[in-house]
Amino acid sequence: MNEVIRKKISALPHKPGIYLMRDRLGTVIYVGKARNLRKRVSQYFQKGRRMGWDLKFNALVEAICDFDFHLVRSEPEALLLEGKLIKEFKPRYNISFRDDKRFLMLKVNLNDPIPNFAFARFKKDDGARYFGPFVNATAARNVVMLARRQFNLRGCRVFTPGEADYKHCLYAHLKYCTAPCVGNVTREQYLEQVKAACDFLQGQCREMQDQLETEMKKAAAAQDFEKAASLRDLLHDLKDTTRRVGKFERIPYSLPGNVQPQNDLQELAEALKLAAPPQRIEAFDISNISGTFAVASMVSFKNGRPDRANYRRFRIKTVEGQDDFASMAEVVRRRYTRILKESAPAQKSKNDDAGEAIPAELQKLVDETSRKVRRGIRTKTSLHFPSSLPDLILIDGGKGQLGMAMGELQKLGLEKIPIIGLAKEFEEIYLPDRNEPLRPGLDHPATKLLQRIRDESHRVANSYNAQLRLKRISESVLDDFPGIGERRKAALLKKFGSVRRLQLATVEQIAQVPGFGGKAAQELKEFLLARG
Repeated sequence: MNEVIRKKISALPHKPGIYLMRDRLGTVIYVGKARNLRKRVSQYFQKGRRMGWDLKFNALVEAICDFDFHLVRSEPEALLLEGKLIKEFKPRYNISFRDDKRFLMLKVNLNDPIPNFAFARFKKDDGARYFGPFVNATAARNVVMLARRQFNLRGCRVFTPGEADYKHCLYAHLKYCTAPCVGNVTREQYLEQVKAACDFLQGQCREMQDQLETEMKKAAAAQDFEKAASLRDLLHDLKDTTRRVGKFERIPYSLPGNVQPQNDLQELAEALKLAAPPQRIEAFDISNISGTFAVASMVSFKNGRPDRANYRRFRIKTVEGQDDFASMAEVVRRRYTRILKESAPAQKSKNDDAGEAIPAELQKLVDETSRKVRRGIRTKTSLHFPSSLPDLILIDGGKGQLGMAMGELQKLGLEKIPIIGLAKEFEEIYLPDRNEPLRPGLDHPATKLLQRIRDESHRVANSYNAQLRLKRISESVLDDFPGIGERRKAALLKKFGSVRRLQLATVEQIAQVPGFGGKAAQELKEFLLARG
């Protein structure tokens, strides 16, 4: 648990509400409700309880980097808001409420010739009055049935019934309905019944509650427990359905921490004094452990969102030992040298494939093309301007890493591309033309955007490093087999692809590899079985 989450949990109230879990990019990955926010959210980060949870839940907890919350007045309100936000954000780890099904509502149009109550799941601009949504659909249906009997309302499905329908109307004959459709009452009289039912559904039902409680107690005193239980359930449904709930139309857009990429980019442009918000940002990070498996990552963000199709991974080739500064210089040089080469027109002589030297005239033409490309980068007016170049480069590190990256850009003629460094300890932003770093603050939108980009580059670099280490560990098992050299080990891996597949191979299959006879194949099989 990071310090930000720890402080937020300690400040949570013991009240009902909803919470939104976010990952390192600020994306909502889970929405939940709670009767007690502090108790519920703190359970996610209790190490002793995580042992019994499934892999999916553990993956969710590992991905949480921040969370937001919103207070409500009751648990039913929390359920309604939870469903609305799940449909709004479509979080990765939520299962319920992801479809287009909505909570049940009740509607009546007082302008109809004979107003009738009907259930609906979508609210339309049709002039009707809507009640709900209701968390418990069964309770809502029971209360509507109670209201129809209490106020003698129509319950038939025929919208505008006539004389023929009245002859077969069971509700009218049982006196449950005043039957306005055949003129038993005028429209104005029936409309008063409907308005009274509307007041009842809006919560003006205290008299009805008292009546049900009295009847329930009488039934219990007479030991008619079945009737008492039925009245108790109906009373509970009435209280549950007519309880006032809040409206949440604007809540998803006012929650704290809601990621707004365009706003963050604008704030970043103002903080760095850029001419326009950087629509394309590329970030670099170095990962190595004691100088082994030194790798780097380059992640691309477009319009403030990850552009994963343009992610790149690098293995450091020219740097010995643990030297992050030199490694950063190598990666920046390789990345933008390739872009320049791809941007320049491909011009070859007929003898290039034979390995002969490029003629002086052709070399002069290539150099001139390169100068035009660089001039286009400076002026942004040349037709040779590479569109794949970023609007901003982010380096993970302070002055040292930033200085090495700047040096490589200057050699390539790309010094006009804005470049910054982000130091992890205090989240300070280093700029080429400033001695002192910028400190916008941890809550500043620009800082949060850069953090998301930096953390993503860090994740990609670390995962690549771990992948190489695991591959090396699996391959190193063969190094302990007596008498095996690099050539025979390479032949085995080329044949089977991995040590795991080699362990599943038969002696005959191993014997087909060059350099392994029947005896050597048998010994290798026994060696692999002993290693498990």
